[in-house]
Amino acid sequence: MQHRTVADLMTHTVVSARPGTTFKDIARLLAEHDITAVPVIDTGGRPLGVVSEGDLLRKEAGQPDPAGLLLEPRPTSAERARAEATTAEGLMSAPAVTARSEWSVIEAARVMHDHGVKRLPVVDEADRLVGVVSRSDLLRVFLRRDQAIREEIEHEILSATLGEPPSAVGLEVTDGRVTLTGTLARSSLVPVLVRLCRSVDGVVDVEHDLGAELDDVPARART
Repeated sequence: MQHRTVADLMTHTVVSARPGTTFKDIARLLAEHDITAVPVIDTGGRPLGVVSEGDLLRKEAGQPDPAGLLLEPRPTSAERARAEATTAEGLMSAPAVTARSEWSVIEAARVMHDHGVKRLPVVDEADRLVGVVSRSDLLRVFLRRDQAIREEIEHEILSATLGEPPSAVGLEVTDGRVTLTGTLARSSLVPVLVRLCRSVDGVVDVEHDLGAELDDVPARART
């Protein structure tokens, strides 16, 4: 099976900033290009960090309330330093959490989740910036047509991988939800088929009511 990689989904033309890029220039970049963050790169094109809208808003959040109705914030020294920063070097979240272009959607999604970030600068073997992948980019795999999912399961999983005729399995795909019915040659193939279907790009869920002509699962494996 051919899974889409970060290289297939990422934005290749990247708007970036340098450590000395000013607050206003960063805000201008975000507005002009309709983006929510920019990676900050060094002279060699390697990501140092990322400046997001949230990083810029930190400055406003740290200002006293003009009406005097809100309590004064009590930031830590590190938070105060970032709120008072005027260039990308001081504003950015660092170090940059990056991805590789050959990563799968699952790998990129897990890194985003683990680090609590919405996008990842993508780097090459020399750690130079080559793209940016966002959460919305990763979600594009779920826009895949049901017919394309069905064809992959029939040809690449049932026929090529498991050696089962597609006619042996009733297969329905609706809005990314796969339903499997029918009878396979061996009972040990049932969990394999379900697992492989779950790994197909664009599949949201898999339900099955599958039987087998031969029960080849040892009794101890079923307990």
